[in-house]
Amino acid sequence: MKNILVFLLMTLALDAHAETGGWVTRDGKPVPNSDAMKSINGFGGWLVVTPDQDWEEKWNTSPETIPNFAEAKDVSYGEKLTILAFYINPKTNASGELGVICDIKVTRPDGSSSANAKGVKCAAGKLQGNPRNIRLTSAVIKYIGEKGDPPGEWIVEVTLTDKVRGTAIPLKTHFNLRSSHINSDAARSGVSVM
Repeated sequence: MKNILVFLLMTLALDAHAETGGWVTRDGKPVPNSDAMKSINGFGGWLVVTPDQDWEEKWNTSPETIPNFAEAKDVSYGEKLTILAFYINPKTNASGELGVICDIKVTRPDGSSSANAKGVKCAAGKLQGNPRNIRLTSAVIKYIGEKGDPPGEWIVEVTLTDKVRGTAIPLKTHFNLRSSHINSDAARSGVSVM
């Protein structure tokens, strides 16, 4: 049975609160920061782990369509995951250009590093549309549970830095690699993006 979670983003407005510029509800109330979703100094970031192999097709739709991604917390060997980092309200320079870089770290359950990249160019160029629209970074992380990978909790950390604003947002999430088969549908919940 697939557990569907009515996620907070269903109630998020594309317009951000004038003071914070970060994640807010439709009635303008700031969304409390969590490890995976934060707003700092008007800049917002959100980290999602999804098993959806069609995530790109879901994302590349008209602005009127609200994509719905399954969210994975428990996965088995052989399953593929995609880790997506979203952002809102980047500041632009005098030429209207934005610059967002990412530091990406994935840590295995034994404490060893699976990935560790700093200063990855995640978004650049002329900002098109409302700055408060939710945007996907170019830093898309793919994962597959392979034989030899240690079972347990894998930690994903992505720091989004708005270079123009001078603000960094540390985001963190995790997933559990199970050594035995689990009911994958029961380990996922749906998340929506507006």
